[in-house]
Amino acid sequence: MSTRYFEDFSPGYGFAAPRAAFASDAARLDLNGDWAFRFSPTGLPESDGFELPNFDDAGWDRLPVPSHWQLHGYGRPAYLNIAYPIPVDPPFVPDENPTGDYRRVFELSASWAGAPAAVRFEGVDSCARVWLNGIELGVSRGSRLPVEYDVTAALRPGRNVLAVRVHQYSSGTYLEDQDTWRMSGIFRDVTLLARPAGGIHDVFVHADYDAVSTGGRLRVEVAADTPVRVSIPRLGVVDAPVEQEFTFDSVRPWSAEDPFRYEAVLATDSERVRVQIGFRTVAIDAAGVLTVNGRRVLLRGVNRHEFDPEHGRAVGRETMRRDVELMKQHNINAVRTSHYPPHPWFLELCDELGLWVVLECDLETHGFEYVDRRPWERNPSDDPRWQAAYLDRIRRTVERDKNHPSVIIWSLGNEAGDGQNLEAMAAWLRRRDPSRPIHYEGDRLGRYTDVYGEMYRTPASVKRIGQGRLRPGETFYPADAGAGEPADEPRNRMPFLFTEFAHAMGNGPGGLTEYLELCDRYPRLQGGFVWEWIDQGLRTTDARGREFFGYGGDFGEELHDGNFICDGLVLPDRTPSPGLAEYRKVIEPVRIGAGTKPGTVSIENRYDFLDLAHLRLTWSLSQDGTRIADGVLATPELAAGERTEVPVPLPVAMPRGTGERWLGVRAELAEGTGWAPRGHRVAWGQIRLDAEASAPTRVRLVGPPATATLAGGQIALGPARFDRHTGALVSLGGHPLRGPRLALWRAPTDNDRAGAQRDAEYWQARGLHRLRDRTVSLDLAGEGLSVVVRSAAAASGCGYLTTYRWDGDERRVRVRVRTEPVGHWPERGDVFGEAMVDPDLSPQRYAELVRRDKAPSLGRIGLRWLVPADWSRVSWFGAGPGEAYPDSRRAAWTDRFETTVDRLQTPYVRPQENGNRADVRWAELTDAAGSGLRVEGEPVFNLAARRWDDHQLAAARHQIDLVAGPSIHLYTDHAVQGLGTAAVGPGVLPQHRLEVRAAEFSLVLAPLSALRDGTR
Repeated sequence: MSTRYFEDFSPGYGFAAPRAAFASDAARLDLNGDWAFRFSPTGLPESDGFELPNFDDAGWDRLPVPSHWQLHGYGRPAYLNIAYPIPVDPPFVPDENPTGDYRRVFELSASWAGAPAAVRFEGVDSCARVWLNGIELGVSRGSRLPVEYDVTAALRPGRNVLAVRVHQYSSGTYLEDQDTWRMSGIFRDVTLLARPAGGIHDVFVHADYDAVSTGGRLRVEVAADTPVRVSIPRLGVVDAPVEQEFTFDSVRPWSAEDPFRYEAVLATDSERVRVQIGFRTVAIDAAGVLTVNGRRVLLRGVNRHEFDPEHGRAVGRETMRRDVELMKQHNINAVRTSHYPPHPWFLELCDELGLWVVLECDLETHGFEYVDRRPWERNPSDDPRWQAAYLDRIRRTVERDKNHPSVIIWSLGNEAGDGQNLEAMAAWLRRRDPSRPIHYEGDRLGRYTDVYGEMYRTPASVKRIGQGRLRPGETFYPADAGAGEPADEPRNRMPFLFTEFAHAMGNGPGGLTEYLELCDRYPRLQGGFVWEWIDQGLRTTDARGREFFGYGGDFGEELHDGNFICDGLVLPDRTPSPGLAEYRKVIEPVRIGAGTKPGTVSIENRYDFLDLAHLRLTWSLSQDGTRIADGVLATPELAAGERTEVPVPLPVAMPRGTGERWLGVRAELAEGTGWAPRGHRVAWGQIRLDAEASAPTRVRLVGPPATATLAGGQIALGPARFDRHTGALVSLGGHPLRGPRLALWRAPTDNDRAGAQRDAEYWQARGLHRLRDRTVSLDLAGEGLSVVVRSAAAASGCGYLTTYRWDGDERRVRVRVRTEPVGHWPERGDVFGEAMVDPDLSPQRYAELVRRDKAPSLGRIGLRWLVPADWSRVSWFGAGPGEAYPDSRRAAWTDRFETTVDRLQTPYVRPQENGNRADVRWAELTDAAGSGLRVEGEPVFNLAARRWDDHQLAAARHQIDLVAGPSIHLYTDHAVQGLGTAAVGPGVLPQHRLEVRAAEFSLVLAPLSALRDGTR
């Protein structure tokens, strides 16, 4: 055979037909562990006899299986999103093709002699050639797909040698261009399986549920050489012939909310197989709505790559369980297995704990979109030479995982363009498993799929889809449409999924609420999947031994896509991000709000199937953050989709005072589950009981007004001292405190830097990161001080003019700020917004939306201060406990919170703007002895504090680059820009964008030493 067999169009040769993964009592031998390993960075000759049993591998290294060899010092990991790591010359790969040879010696007892057996590889990247005892078994491609070889003739009692040659690049590389780390090797389990004569070769369970009668129908297809008996004790089936169809008057169905399964045992005289059966029926109704068990389902999901910061895609079972537990704890009910089938353990956990799964085939050819004169010109998806490989991949996907009740949709792959090979996959799949609909986002016109899905549409565009307004031929822009009306377009009668939305890169995503609200209004919009679950940062160290999470470019790669790999809802160590907290709140399955009558709360059951019997409702009443009463509410009998109002037994006598009163209601688990303990909070609501003031709250000054005077070369006003030339504050109560400096810029988030919006680029061009101040005037006016400052950047004609008016008493000072833009602020460039996706806009509305999209923006409008470094303890009354921004603040509730400056930070893998606390009424920064500063809003402000300034934050590539300075940088912002999801998708929506505008606000500052008499 050719020495370059790894370049064949075919999927390989020699392996057995794919079959389901199931639990058997037949003998098995785990072949994981340390294997002898030899690595060549440029490739190896066809064979030097390493596959022979007597080959001497004593001088070889040892490498654990499963693992990636790049994470053990052989080659280097590389992160690429779209580009291929090799020249695009299909099906060929470079001569320099890193290759690893593996050898595993194992002993077998005489009982295995002559018995049928197979060796199973769960995943090898990217091409493997396999020998047992010197006999070639075959070649496989399809890295994340299982493959089995019949080893009956090659196996022997006693010593056996399994040898594998793995090539990093192969023809399969062109079909595996997924947005993830490019790493190689035997990265999933290897097992020797006895396949007893007269045993069970394959199983396909068909378990349907009738939602009207509550009955179940069961049919089990079994491939076996002898009769098979089935027992399902909980359904009264004992040793029945498997060929018959079973009907049951009543069964408990499987759903992601109630993942109930029946254990079945399939038996022959030589083998027993255990299968977990979940009764459920997936359908698309006449209105184009995806249903499970007769009810519409809303997929509140995430896209999940398999990833571990130490081991790459070699993920352990406990880590997988932790992922599923975290998802369930954060109200996530669905996973898209982007962009390949996961390890089978993960699907077992989805079956057990309850997640809807869109199972994706191991297929992506995204790199072909941009390399040729015409997009997708050489794409394998429309090349018949690749069809066998495409069909092999969908067969191996479906056959392995067909018995999982959690799998409700098959996906043909991701970002592989369009073409006849995808159509052939869909046709085969419909014949093999008509019980599940087919998804593929690349089928933009819905020609061969059942579920219409797209990525990163704007809310305005998604609204048009929900309204059924797509026209024939329309893809991303309405102008793409051909002749015809919406009634002629079949996609207007299909379920729609956000295949990917809300790109969770860095600080974000923003705008989740707007997407999910559309799903409430339009039944065919059935949720979807945030991109993605986890930041794929690899744990590594720098030259000084400091540990950090690495991304593209940190490993000396010649080509990489930077930190675009870090775009998850959990950090690499699986710490939940603020984005996950926000998503949890937006998708919570119980909505709690104010009732229509005083003393009541509204409870809405947003589960798809469950009533609320598994929940316990508690309430608490607080005044200015201090709890004054609490209790338990009777849980209403509320079916899925129903709403009611519940009275709250508030105390008749309320404490005196005029502080804010907040009623909080929590829905928590009444009993523990497999994914969370008793008392776990599922949902919450908070209602303000006192009427909010219509005018800004004024802080009461105590005693006679202070007079501004010159003293010792400074200006004195109450406890404050100011520079007599600039009017800047230099101390408060004898403590150094410098400021205020107008702040209009923030260290850009990943979303600020990206997309058509490019806010960071605009801010950079205006010089907002390098403002210089000029004191225009300084006036000691009776009982106060007035300072006018112009702030602008070198070479810039635009800036801000700010007036600071100070007054105070012996304990406090107040600053009233009026700031307004001056000079010419150019519009931003063209951006993609609502105006581009709605052809029905009036000319006037179109012009308004374009103007709004191009309006100049700011990162913040606020004040920056420098305070002593030991004022590191922070408490506040306002929104918390986590960070919040205008389009990502649903997860924050109003209370008193305490933390430290260090814990205010969110350690995003690439440092960026973070840590903002919203709606702060007052905040205190103190040292260990309680000395420090109190800041009060009139009425509220945004709070952030860190040990480095925004320039350091913006310049840092990793958290280890951030070095604490001699002061704490305190930000008290009047307004901040939203987050958006422009890294991929729409930028900050207009209602959350901070445009260049005038602002007025005020703050009151006091040294805590002056307030110890209790008058705060």
